[in-house]
Amino acid sequence: MRILVILFTIVFFTSCAQNKKMVATDLTPFQKKMNDEFKDASRSPLKAKDIKTFEGLDFFAYDSTFLVKAELKRTPNTEWFQMKTTTDRLSKERVFGIVTFEIKGKSFQLNVYQGEELMQTEGFENYLFLPFMDNTNGSLTYGGGRYIDLDIPEGSIIEIDFNSAYNPYCAYNEKFSCPIVPSANYLDLDIKAGIKVFVKK
Repeated sequence: MRILVILFTIVFFTSCAQNKKMVATDLTPFQKKMNDEFKDASRSPLKAKDIKTFEGLDFFAYDSTFLVKAELKRTPNTEWFQMKTTTDRLSKERVFGIVTFEIKGKSFQLNVYQGEELMQTEGFENYLFLPFMDNTNGSLTYGGGRYIDLDIPEGSIIEIDFNSAYNPYCAYNEKFSCPIVPSANYLDLDIKAGIKVFVKK
């Protein structure tokens, strides 16, 4: 009987250790990268008091439903405009193109943007900005919508992974100036993927 108790105890604690290890390592590269950035005081958008209690961001479970191959229709003649932000700053942007894709059998489209300043920044020459809003905003996700980073593809197909959707920095600290999601980029859908709303502890 004693041996059984000892064996049960060993199995129990071994199982707990394995489960803890799974939780600690069961992150996508994107999720790990985001957590590492937020824990690093030199890069984190968090306020100093929030970094002290920060353990990790809250993510939706990875869902391949929200990894889509979209058709990109370039719009080379669009004019530059001043995109509003959460502060008085204006960001000079243009619609680089329109992406069309399907999720759960329904077709959607969003504008993808290109920033004039980033185009001239080394390493960001091919960067595209995809801000969007969906039906989870204000409850499960940040009320102001979320962002996805993209690169200009060689052809007309671009992969969009909503599991990599992240909150603007102003969701964590109001000192940041964040582009406001244009009304054209609203999805009438629950995008349960990417980063959830930040809850301060």
